[in-house]
Amino acid sequence: MTPVEIEKIFRDEAGRALSTLIRLVGDFDLAEDALQDAVAVALERWPTTGLPANPRAWLVNVGRNKAIDRVRRSIAFRGKREALTHELLLNASAPCDDDNGMLEDDMLRLIFTCCHPSFAAEVQVALTLRTVCGLTTAEVARGFLVSEDAMAQRLLRAKQKIRLAGIPYEVPDRDALAPRLNGVLAVVYLVFTEGYAATSGEDLMRPDLVREAIRLARLLDALISGRGEIKGLLALMLLHDSRRAGRTTAGGDIVLLEEQDRTLWDRAQISEGLLLVEEALRMPGRPQSYAVQAAIAALHARAPSYEDTDWRQIVGLYEVLLRISPSPVIELNHAAAVAMVDGPARALDLVNALEARGGLKGYELLPAVRADLLRRLGRRDAAREAYLKATAATQLEPLRRYYARRIAEMDRN
Repeated sequence: MTPVEIEKIFRDEAGRALSTLIRLVGDFDLAEDALQDAVAVALERWPTTGLPANPRAWLVNVGRNKAIDRVRRSIAFRGKREALTHELLLNASAPCDDDNGMLEDDMLRLIFTCCHPSFAAEVQVALTLRTVCGLTTAEVARGFLVSEDAMAQRLLRAKQKIRLAGIPYEVPDRDALAPRLNGVLAVVYLVFTEGYAATSGEDLMRPDLVREAIRLARLLDALISGRGEIKGLLALMLLHDSRRAGRTTAGGDIVLLEEQDRTLWDRAQISEGLLLVEEALRMPGRPQSYAVQAAIAALHARAPSYEDTDWRQIVGLYEVLLRISPSPVIELNHAAAVAMVDGPARALDLVNALEARGGLKGYELLPAVRADLLRRLGRRDAAREAYLKATAATQLEPLRRYYARRIAEMDRN
């Protein structure tokens, strides 16, 4: 095995391996250090010994042993009785088997810990991106438009608070679930979106994160049945993921929705998603945000072709979404849908007004949407400039290649 192959396996397995190590060692920092130690051992051994049968369980077991070694060194250095107690607890933990038992719930435990109500929403998101999604501190900092040092301090304070306040690493009982549910659902969707369109790297998608988010939504639906927001989120993710096979070429280049081969879409996932949308929309009370977003995805899934998509209804659903859950990103998506109904000039007016309000300052897809509208209007110089801005704003290589192709197409015509 090559180091590149090993690092890809680590990226795929890191979130769940880390969540299990946090449960075993009871400390975020120690678990992160132990996992890094395990990866270093894997880089040394796997090229000659080959891939173990269960890479995640191997990383957890080696990481657990490395954590014990760190605690032993701490005892020798400081002579702390607490450290000795900690080691005994570690040694009492049973070896890990990923096939069953509590390991399946470790990621959910970690998400509930990250979404503890004592944390501000932005801290919940940042902590989840760092620990569950495996983004680097620098990548998380870029998402929040702050310096890497500032984000490192924010994450450090959050982990210290978990340790010092004794925030439990567990799924709370049913009565305590509801107050955290909105935050947990937002975080599960965040895990999904990082898998559906990665923040950076060579690959557009991270299917491991997509699968994990869908699995977690199913767990939540079983824990708290009859909640429209959970069913809506699960439907939304299933419908989006159903298009996975058509979203990239064999070489990893992006295939736009209008160009996708719809015979590649997963019809079983679409059927399940459509049923869940109907269930979510029938729930009492006003429609939930995830259910409305899933209804939009359902219109795409039902359409036999891009041209036959009911864009007018999609625009109407985005307007409903803006009333119940307003955000600049939804406004941008609404503008893109308006372009399909009223034309790119009207959509560009909406984007310009949105940008003038400063609602999406630093959002990397804003110049991309602007570039597409300008291209469709025949304003090549302005479109080229916008595509260059979009290229500079993204760390994702498939997007960079897509913008370069668009610029090359305009230069040829």
